[in-house]
Amino acid sequence: MSTPYDLPSDLSRVKKFEWDDKYDFPRDLVGYGENSFNPQWPGGAKIAVSFVINYEEGAEHTVLNGDLHSETHLWEVLGGAPMIESEYDYGSRSGAIEDNPAVGISSVKNGHDVASHAYRWIDYADMPPEKEKAYIKKEIETIAKICGEPPKGWYYGRLSSRSQALVWEVYKEMDVPLLWDSDSYADDLPYWVDQVSLQIPNFNCLTLSDCNDYKFNVPTGFGSPIHFYDHLKNAFDTLYEEGCEGSPKMMTIALHCWCIGKPGRFWALKKIVEYIASKENVWVATRTQIAEHFREKFPYQKGCLAPGVKRAEAPNTKNGWPAHKEVPQ
Repeated sequence: MSTPYDLPSDLSRVKKFEWDDKYDFPRDLVGYGENSFNPQWPGGAKIAVSFVINYEEGAEHTVLNGDLHSETHLWEVLGGAPMIESEYDYGSRSGAIEDNPAVGISSVKNGHDVASHAYRWIDYADMPPEKEKAYIKKEIETIAKICGEPPKGWYYGRLSSRSQALVWEVYKEMDVPLLWDSDSYADDLPYWVDQVSLQIPNFNCLTLSDCNDYKFNVPTGFGSPIHFYDHLKNAFDTLYEEGCEGSPKMMTIALHCWCIGKPGRFWALKKIVEYIASKENVWVATRTQIAEHFREKFPYQKGCLAPGVKRAEAPNTKNGWPAHKEVPQ
């Protein structure tokens, strides 16, 4: 099944897509192209590695928060169970940063970059824009109160078609700096995007779903901790080799407390950290450090992924095809 939705039998009832200049962004199917782009990482590093802990516990779908149902995603028992809350509680005890502020305070004390993963880890696709904006504002205020400053970066994961524009809109209204967002899976390098609604740059600092421990919980993912380690090692080796050949890249390792924190899996994380530490010319950095480097080294130019690198866009598309091309039947 190529369409992951329950479509009505009468397709004439489905509203056709209409371009919205405020919320929609042209696709770029070219990116940096075959010659790639050298981000000139500090110290001549061949690769930048960013470890990301997605802290979702307590913010997921749960009847305890007044939701209609509890979370059904990434449950480790086939078919799900009525007590999935306890699955998400493992490794967090007892919830998202608002309910467990010690996590935020400890993160700041230990020099970590506290970014936003949205106020609730729920689906935003059908949420009215004003309600979504209220959630965005609440998240900024919550992190600022607990951690001492608002989040400098943002990653939704379950965003609506309006989310990226709304995030930048709220940050501008609150006069708070936003250095990066990570709701892109399109490249192994950061890049600039023109923010159509606000005419300000939108810096994407990638969060890749590839090296992500959530794959322990999907049929096509990791069958064991060894698979997790092997996959991350292979990804690192490939990108490191490209960096040694003159095209440094960025690698994200995405983690969840309730997933990689299981005793039988944590060994694999320790081993990949030790392996990366054994290599020379590796920059392990926060996303804000990466964003600050890229912003200083390669300041925004309208219409460019990086200075001098024009973005190829298809402003009008039909079924994902540029308007000037005939859509295959």
